[in-house]
Amino acid sequence: MGDMARLAGPGGLGGSLTEKGSTEAPATDSGLGVHLLRRGDLDGAEPHLRSAAAAGDRAAANNLGVLLHQRGYPEEASDWWRKAAVAGSGAAAHALGRYQRERGDEPEALYWLTQAAESGHALGAYALADLLDHRGEAGAEAWFRAAAEHGHREAAYRVGRAVSGRAEQGGEQERRAAAEEAERWYRQAAARGHRRAALRLGVILERRGELKEAGRWYLTSARDGEPRAACALAFLLRDAGDEEGAVTWWRRAAEAGDGNAANALGALHADRGERQAAERWYRAALEAGCDNGAFNLGLLCAAQGRTAQAEQWYRRAAYAGHREAANALAVLLLQRGDAEGAEPWFSKAAEAGSVDAAFNLGILFAGRRQERTARMWYERAAAAGHPEAALQVGIALVREGAPQEAERHLRCAAGGGSVEGAFRLGSLLERVLAELGAPQGEGTSAGRSGSRRSSVAGERQEFEEWYEYAAERGHRRAQVRLGMCAAARGEVVDAAGWYRAAAEAGSPHGAFNLGLLLAREGSEPEAAMWWERAADAGHGRAALRLALIHSRRGELDAGQLWCSRAVELGPEEVRQRAATLLDALRAELTA
Repeated sequence: MGDMARLAGPGGLGGSLTEKGSTEAPATDSGLGVHLLRRGDLDGAEPHLRSAAAAGDRAAANNLGVLLHQRGYPEEASDWWRKAAVAGSGAAAHALGRYQRERGDEPEALYWLTQAAESGHALGAYALADLLDHRGEAGAEAWFRAAAEHGHREAAYRVGRAVSGRAEQGGEQERRAAAEEAERWYRQAAARGHRRAALRLGVILERRGELKEAGRWYLTSARDGEPRAACALAFLLRDAGDEEGAVTWWRRAAEAGDGNAANALGALHADRGERQAAERWYRAALEAGCDNGAFNLGLLCAAQGRTAQAEQWYRRAAYAGHREAANALAVLLLQRGDAEGAEPWFSKAAEAGSVDAAFNLGILFAGRRQERTARMWYERAAAAGHPEAALQVGIALVREGAPQEAERHLRCAAGGGSVEGAFRLGSLLERVLAELGAPQGEGTSAGRSGSRRSSVAGERQEFEEWYEYAAERGHRRAQVRLGMCAAARGEVVDAAGWYRAAAEAGSPHGAFNLGLLLAREGSEPEAAMWWERAADAGHGRAALRLALIHSRRGELDAGQLWCSRAVELGPEEVRQRAATLLDALRAELTA
């Protein structure tokens, strides 16, 4: 094992320049030859090395092989390496094995590299492992480990990769142990200047949330010329608020051919409204093999109304397997009325894992009244966390009379930001609470009795909180419901505020209820104004109220007009009352 840590050739296939001679005179020639060879004096070194090699000095024979290989005489070099290897030189066996592998003679290479590795030669152990790995034969990892344990950084990196591949297998304990071991090997390689190991170590640390140390390793790797590390470092800097620093590293990575970095620069310029710069970087990303570049070019063109060009870019990315580009292409085709052309792209995107595409397939099949197929796609999207898909499944479950399952889906929808989902959840909870006859201050889950949360008398119910969430985001029906809750508690000002918000947004129910509130407060003229707005929007009860007002005032023609409108609008109870009033008004007019 003595030669293993002392090997350092001058370049090429070279072996050791440090093995010692067997006798004093050859050793003198060998040492002088090595000295001259290291200085680059090949002419001066050759006679000394030949003399020592001829005298049986294996180190000289090995180094003469190095010299001859550098001069372009590989066959003669291999002869001297063979002599030195037969004499027990691990360095020569390594050099000869590499030479044979370059010639394509893998069996011969395997033999000599095995000799080098078994003699304790670190470079030989690594080269043997690399050849075994290439041939798919057993034993590669063991030799990588042997080389790594003696400081070979590439071997340590390769061991880390092999162990990482097992980190997703076995039980939790086995996976954790494999991940920890992989990290140790990456640390060893990174500490010796291996830039890809430093990158992998940074990724591990970032996933674990240790961003500061991750950034240090990314920086180390990026400074050594690893563009992927520069890109990762830039994302960390951006997330930390250092956009200027992020741009610097993205640019460095992009100029080194990193497509993700070029794409990130394109997105940055697009956000700033700098479309030409954005397009330039997206094209650079595409040229670097990043399909996101084509997808984002499509988005850029679509935003500018250049739909034909957008379609071309979407298609290019979609054919390359970009699932969101396939979904975007399908949306574009659907908007153009080509549902048949859109469906296969939605399917391709959904099968590749696009949640949006699965949801869009649900919409597509629902539009064709293929409810079962639509439900299947909605459920798939909902299972992946799509809030609007969860909403659709929740609505269907409410119709089917499955309140517990409906509640679960509606909570997913509302929790994911769906305003309609929040309203529907509030409506479901309110209805079930009413069906259970729960007292004020006690909320219940859909389909279950009991307290949803601790409460005191007068505290608002949970369903009101969901109404408020939706109402604050402009949901008109939620605003009306919230107004009704406030009115039931006698909170007239709050009720009027929510009714007014709904009415001004175009809700006929909001306008009608606001009118009722104003009339009770003695503001009948203003109430009439809101009822007229509601009636014009098709609210039958508002029309009946207007008919009653005009009738009391003796304005019989106007009363008849609004009665007729109420009969037309309904519902049935309103029709009956309006018809009775209309008959009375007509009788009054003809009396």
